[in-house]
Amino acid sequence: MTPTPPASSAVLPDLHRSLEQLDRVILGKSGQVRLALACILARGHLLIEDQPGVGKTTLAGALSRTLGLGFQRIQFTADLLPADLLGVSIWDAETRSFRFHPGPVFTPVLLADEINRATPKTQGALLEAMEERQVSEGGVSRPLPNPFFVIATQNPAAFVGTSPLPEAQLDRFLLTVTLGYPDARAERELLETGGRGQSVRDLPAVMDAPTLLAAQAEAEQVHASGALLDYLQLLAAATRHHPDLETGLSPRALLALLAVARAWAYLQGRAMVLPEDVQAVFPALAGHRLVPAGPRPVSEIIAEILRDTPLP
Repeated sequence: MTPTPPASSAVLPDLHRSLEQLDRVILGKSGQVRLALACILARGHLLIEDQPGVGKTTLAGALSRTLGLGFQRIQFTADLLPADLLGVSIWDAETRSFRFHPGPVFTPVLLADEINRATPKTQGALLEAMEERQVSEGGVSRPLPNPFFVIATQNPAAFVGTSPLPEAQLDRFLLTVTLGYPDARAERELLETGGRGQSVRDLPAVMDAPTLLAAQAEAEQVHASGALLDYLQLLAAATRHHPDLETGLSPRALLALLAVARAWAYLQGRAMVLPEDVQAVFPALAGHRLVPAGPRPVSEIIAEILRDTPLP
Protein backbone atom coordinates (compact mmCIF):
# COMPACT_ATOMS: atom_id res chain seq x y z
CA MET A 1 0.00 0.00 0.00
CA THR A 2 1.42 3.36 -1.02
CA PRO A 3 1.67 5.71 1.97
CA THR A 4 -0.32 8.93 1.88
CA PRO A 5 1.99 11.87 1.19
CA PRO A 6 2.15 14.05 4.31
CA ALA A 7 1.37 17.11 2.19
CA SER A 8 -2.19 15.77 1.79
CA SER A 9 -2.55 14.86 5.46
CA ALA A 10 -5.62 16.05 7.33
CA VAL A 11 -3.72 16.32 10.61
CA LEU A 12 -0.50 18.01 9.44
CA PRO A 13 -2.10 21.51 9.52
CA ASP A 14 -2.91 20.92 13.21
CA LEU A 15 0.77 20.16 13.84
CA HIS A 16 1.81 23.36 12.10
CA ARG A 17 -0.67 25.36 14.19
CA SER A 18 0.77 23.68 17.27
CA LEU A 19 4.25 24.79 16.27
CA GLU A 20 3.05 28.35 15.76
CA GLN A 21 1.48 28.42 19.22
CA LEU A 22 4.56 26.94 20.88
CA ASP A 23 6.79 29.51 19.15
CA ARG A 24 4.70 32.29 20.70
CA VAL A 25 5.40 30.90 24.16
CA ILE A 26 9.00 29.69 23.82
CA LEU A 27 10.57 32.73 22.21
CA GLY A 28 13.58 32.37 19.92
CA LYS A 29 13.80 28.57 20.23
CA SER A 30 12.07 27.38 17.07
CA GLY A 31 14.59 24.61 16.40
CA GLN A 32 14.29 23.15 19.88
CA VAL A 33 10.49 23.31 19.73
CA ARG A 34 10.47 21.36 16.48
CA LEU A 35 12.82 18.77 17.89
CA ALA A 36 10.50 18.34 20.88
CA LEU A 37 7.46 17.85 18.68
CA ALA A 38 9.32 15.46 16.39
CA CYS A 39 10.29 13.44 19.46
CA ILE A 40 6.64 13.06 20.46
CA LEU A 41 5.63 12.18 16.88
CA ALA A 42 8.23 9.41 16.97
CA ARG A 43 6.64 8.07 20.20
CA GLY A 44 9.74 8.97 22.20
CA HIS A 45 10.46 10.53 25.57
CA LEU A 46 12.09 13.95 25.80
CA LEU A 47 14.82 15.16 28.15
CA ILE A 48 15.25 18.93 28.46
CA GLU A 49 18.60 19.78 30.03
CA ASP A 50 19.78 23.23 31.04
CA GLN A 51 20.34 25.53 33.96
CA PRO A 52 17.36 26.93 35.92
CA GLY A 53 15.37 29.81 34.51
CA VAL A 54 15.65 29.25 30.76
CA GLY A 55 12.18 27.79 30.15
CA LYS A 56 12.50 24.00 30.56
CA THR A 57 9.30 23.53 32.54
CA THR A 58 7.50 26.11 30.40
CA LEU A 59 8.26 24.11 27.25
CA ALA A 60 7.09 20.88 28.86
CA GLY A 61 3.81 22.42 30.04
CA ALA A 62 3.20 24.19 26.72
CA LEU A 63 3.64 20.93 24.80
CA SER A 64 1.13 19.14 27.01
CA ARG A 65 -1.54 21.82 26.77
CA THR A 66 -1.07 22.44 23.05
CA LEU A 67 -1.43 18.73 22.24
CA GLY A 68 -4.57 18.56 24.38
CA LEU A 69 -3.27 15.77 26.58
CA GLY A 70 -3.86 15.25 30.27
CA PHE A 71 -0.72 15.56 32.32
CA GLN A 72 0.70 15.34 35.78
CA ARG A 73 3.70 17.24 37.07
CA ILE A 74 5.82 15.73 39.78
CA GLN A 75 8.78 17.44 41.39
CA PHE A 76 11.64 14.98 41.75
CA THR A 77 13.42 15.36 45.08
CA ALA A 78 15.89 13.33 47.10
CA ASP A 79 13.14 11.87 49.29
CA LEU A 80 10.82 10.86 46.44
CA LEU A 81 10.10 7.12 46.55
CA PRO A 82 9.20 4.81 43.63
CA ALA A 83 5.73 4.28 45.15
CA ASP A 84 5.17 8.06 45.08
CA LEU A 85 5.60 7.86 41.32
CA LEU A 86 4.12 4.51 40.32
CA GLY A 87 1.44 3.98 42.95
CA VAL A 88 0.89 1.50 45.78
CA SER A 89 -1.46 -1.30 46.79
CA ILE A 90 -3.30 -0.69 50.08
CA TRP A 91 -5.30 -3.23 52.03
CA ASP A 92 -9.05 -2.63 51.81
CA ALA A 93 -10.76 -4.00 54.90
CA GLU A 94 -14.21 -3.98 53.28
CA THR A 95 -13.27 -6.10 50.30
CA ARG A 96 -10.53 -7.94 52.21
CA SER A 97 -8.14 -7.42 49.32
CA PHE A 98 -5.44 -5.05 48.18
CA ARG A 99 -6.59 -2.11 46.11
CA PHE A 100 -4.14 -0.40 43.80
CA HIS A 101 -3.93 3.38 44.02
CA PRO A 102 -2.27 4.60 40.81
CA GLY A 103 0.49 7.18 41.01
CA PRO A 104 1.00 10.23 38.82
CA VAL A 105 2.71 8.14 36.13
CA PHE A 106 -0.77 7.03 34.98
CA THR A 107 -1.25 10.04 32.72
CA PRO A 108 -0.73 10.71 29.00
CA VAL A 109 2.11 13.14 29.74
CA LEU A 110 4.28 12.98 32.84
CA LEU A 111 6.26 16.12 33.54
CA ALA A 112 9.23 14.87 35.56
CA ASP A 113 10.65 18.13 36.85
CA GLU A 114 14.35 18.13 37.81
CA ILE A 115 14.53 14.36 37.42
CA ASN A 116 18.19 14.19 38.40
CA ARG A 117 17.46 15.46 41.93
CA ALA A 118 15.90 12.09 42.78
CA THR A 119 17.89 9.05 43.86
CA PRO A 120 18.99 6.49 41.23
CA LYS A 121 16.45 4.03 42.69
CA THR A 122 13.56 6.39 41.99
CA GLN A 123 14.96 7.34 38.60
CA GLY A 124 15.17 3.67 37.71
CA ALA A 125 11.52 3.13 38.69
CA LEU A 126 10.58 4.90 35.46
CA LEU A 127 12.44 2.40 33.26
CA GLU A 128 9.61 -0.07 32.73
CA ALA A 129 7.07 2.70 32.23
CA MET A 130 9.22 4.39 29.59
CA GLU A 131 10.13 1.22 27.71
CA GLU A 132 7.05 -1.00 28.07
CA ARG A 133 4.33 1.63 28.64
CA GLN A 134 3.21 -0.35 31.69
CA VAL A 135 3.79 -0.55 35.44
CA SER A 136 4.24 -3.83 37.32
CA GLU A 137 3.26 -3.83 40.98
CA GLY A 138 2.31 -6.73 43.20
CA GLY A 139 2.79 -9.18 40.34
CA VAL A 140 0.27 -7.36 38.13
CA SER A 141 1.15 -5.40 34.98
CA ARG A 142 -0.99 -2.32 34.46
CA PRO A 143 -0.96 -0.56 31.08
CA LEU A 144 -0.36 3.16 30.87
CA PRO A 145 -2.51 5.46 28.72
CA ASN A 146 -1.97 5.69 24.98
CA PRO A 147 -0.32 8.00 24.13
CA PHE A 148 2.14 8.13 27.02
CA PHE A 149 5.22 10.34 27.18
CA VAL A 150 7.74 11.38 29.77
CA ILE A 151 8.96 14.95 29.37
CA ALA A 152 11.74 15.33 31.92
CA THR A 153 13.78 18.35 32.87
CA GLN A 154 17.16 18.25 34.54
CA ASN A 155 19.80 20.67 35.70
CA PRO A 156 23.46 20.25 34.74
CA ALA A 157 25.20 17.47 36.68
CA ALA A 158 27.55 19.94 38.36
CA PHE A 159 24.66 21.50 40.29
CA VAL A 160 24.40 20.72 44.01
CA GLY A 161 21.93 17.97 44.89
CA THR A 162 21.83 16.25 41.51
CA SER A 163 22.45 12.57 40.73
CA PRO A 164 23.52 11.49 37.22
CA LEU A 165 20.86 9.54 35.34
CA PRO A 166 21.74 5.85 34.84
CA GLU A 167 22.96 5.06 31.34
CA ALA A 168 20.07 2.65 30.81
CA GLN A 169 17.56 5.38 31.55
CA LEU A 170 19.33 7.97 29.43
CA ASP A 171 18.99 5.58 26.52
CA ARG A 172 15.20 5.55 27.01
CA PHE A 173 15.05 9.24 26.18
CA LEU A 174 14.77 9.60 22.44
CA LEU A 175 16.11 13.16 22.29
CA THR A 176 17.83 15.62 24.59
CA VAL A 177 17.15 19.30 23.98
CA THR A 178 19.14 22.18 25.46
CA LEU A 179 17.41 25.55 25.39
CA GLY A 180 20.26 27.88 26.33
CA TYR A 181 19.92 31.61 26.76
CA PRO A 182 17.46 33.46 24.50
CA ASP A 183 18.85 35.63 21.74
CA ALA A 184 18.86 39.41 22.19
CA ARG A 185 15.56 39.94 20.36
CA ALA A 186 13.68 37.28 22.35
CA GLU A 187 15.20 38.50 25.61
CA ARG A 188 14.14 42.07 24.83
CA GLU A 189 10.56 40.91 24.24
CA LEU A 190 10.65 39.14 27.60
CA LEU A 191 11.82 42.36 29.25
CA GLU A 192 9.18 44.48 27.52
CA THR A 193 6.36 42.15 28.54
CA GLY A 194 7.81 41.41 31.97
CA GLY A 195 7.68 37.73 31.10
CA ARG A 196 3.90 38.02 30.93
CA GLY A 197 3.46 36.76 27.40
CA GLN A 198 0.87 34.12 26.60
CA SER A 199 0.56 32.08 29.79
CA VAL A 200 0.94 28.33 29.58
CA ARG A 201 -2.22 27.98 31.68
CA ASP A 202 -4.21 29.91 29.06
CA LEU A 203 -3.03 27.94 26.05
CA PRO A 204 -5.87 26.34 24.09
CA ALA A 205 -5.62 22.74 22.94
CA VAL A 206 -4.79 22.66 19.24
CA MET A 207 -4.85 18.86 19.04
CA ASP A 208 -6.19 15.92 21.03
CA ALA A 209 -5.12 12.33 21.64
CA PRO A 210 -6.81 10.78 18.55
CA THR A 211 -5.33 13.46 16.30
CA LEU A 212 -1.87 12.91 17.73
CA LEU A 213 -2.15 9.14 17.29
CA ALA A 214 -3.17 9.67 13.66
CA ALA A 215 -0.17 11.96 13.12
CA GLN A 216 2.16 9.38 14.66
CA ALA A 217 0.80 6.69 12.33
CA GLU A 218 1.33 8.93 9.30
CA ALA A 219 4.87 9.83 10.38
CA GLU A 220 5.75 6.13 10.57
CA GLN A 221 4.79 5.77 6.89
CA VAL A 222 7.34 8.32 5.65
CA HIS A 223 9.57 6.47 3.19
CA ALA A 224 13.23 5.77 3.89
CA SER A 225 15.19 4.61 0.85
CA GLY A 226 17.90 1.97 0.84
CA ALA A 227 20.50 4.70 0.35
CA LEU A 228 19.17 6.54 3.39
CA LEU A 229 19.47 3.38 5.48
CA ASP A 230 23.06 3.02 4.22
CA TYR A 231 23.73 6.54 5.52
CA LEU A 232 22.33 5.67 8.94
CA GLN A 233 24.62 2.63 9.14
CA LEU A 234 27.62 4.71 8.13
CA LEU A 235 26.87 7.19 10.91
CA ALA A 236 26.52 4.39 13.45
CA ALA A 237 29.78 2.81 12.31
CA ALA A 238 31.52 6.18 12.62
CA THR A 239 30.47 6.43 16.27
CA ARG A 240 31.50 2.84 17.01
CA HIS A 241 35.00 3.23 15.59
CA HIS A 242 35.76 6.81 16.61
CA PRO A 243 38.93 6.95 18.74
CA ASP A 244 37.51 9.67 20.99
CA LEU A 245 34.36 7.75 21.94
CA GLU A 246 34.13 4.92 24.46
CA THR A 247 31.10 3.30 22.80
CA GLY A 248 29.02 3.94 19.71
CA LEU A 249 25.33 3.99 18.93
CA SER A 250 23.47 0.76 19.62
CA PRO A 251 21.02 -0.87 17.17
CA ARG A 252 18.18 0.45 19.34
CA ALA A 253 19.55 3.97 19.01
CA LEU A 254 19.78 3.50 15.24
CA LEU A 255 16.10 2.50 15.09
CA ALA A 256 15.29 5.57 17.17
CA LEU A 257 17.27 7.75 14.75
CA LEU A 258 15.24 6.44 11.82
CA ALA A 259 11.96 7.04 13.66
CA VAL A 260 12.73 10.63 14.60
CA ALA A 261 14.16 11.40 11.15
CA ARG A 262 10.86 10.23 9.68
CA ALA A 263 9.00 12.48 12.13
CA TRP A 264 11.21 15.46 11.20
CA ALA A 265 10.60 14.89 7.48
CA TYR A 266 6.87 14.58 8.18
CA LEU A 267 6.85 17.97 9.92
CA GLN A 268 8.45 19.41 6.79
CA GLY A 269 5.56 18.00 4.72
CA ARG A 270 7.65 15.41 2.89
CA ALA A 271 6.84 11.76 2.18
CA MET A 272 10.52 10.76 2.08
CA VAL A 273 13.39 11.08 4.54
CA LEU A 274 16.36 13.08 3.25
CA PRO A 275 19.91 13.13 4.66
CA GLU A 276 19.34 16.62 6.02
CA ASP A 277 16.49 15.26 8.15
CA VAL A 278 18.90 12.80 9.74
CA GLN A 279 21.50 15.52 10.23
CA ALA A 280 18.95 17.83 11.87
CA VAL A 281 18.06 15.33 14.61
CA PHE A 282 21.35 13.45 14.99
CA PRO A 283 23.00 15.72 17.61
CA ALA A 284 19.92 15.64 19.88
CA LEU A 285 19.71 11.85 19.59
CA ALA A 286 23.41 11.03 19.96
CA GLY A 287 24.52 13.68 22.46
CA HIS A 288 23.33 11.88 25.60
CA ARG A 289 24.17 8.38 24.32
CA LEU A 290 27.82 8.87 23.37
CA VAL A 291 30.49 9.02 26.06
CA PRO A 292 33.74 10.78 25.15
CA ALA A 293 36.94 8.89 25.89
CA GLY A 294 39.00 12.05 26.27
CA PRO A 295 38.72 15.77 26.91
CA ARG A 296 36.97 16.63 23.63
CA PRO A 297 33.31 17.61 24.11
CA VAL A 298 30.86 15.18 22.60
CA SER A 299 29.18 17.95 20.59
CA GLU A 300 32.45 18.58 18.76
CA ILE A 301 32.84 14.87 17.98
CA ILE A 302 29.28 14.65 16.65
CA ALA A 303 29.84 17.64 14.37
CA GLU A 304 33.00 15.97 13.06
CA ILE A 305 31.14 12.72 12.37
CA LEU A 306 28.41 14.53 10.46
CA ARG A 307 31.00 16.45 8.47
CA ASP A 308 33.19 13.47 7.58
CA THR A 309 30.62 10.75 6.94
CA PRO A 310 30.03 10.60 3.18
CA LEU A 311 26.58 10.39 1.65
CA PRO A 312 26.05 7.03 -0.09
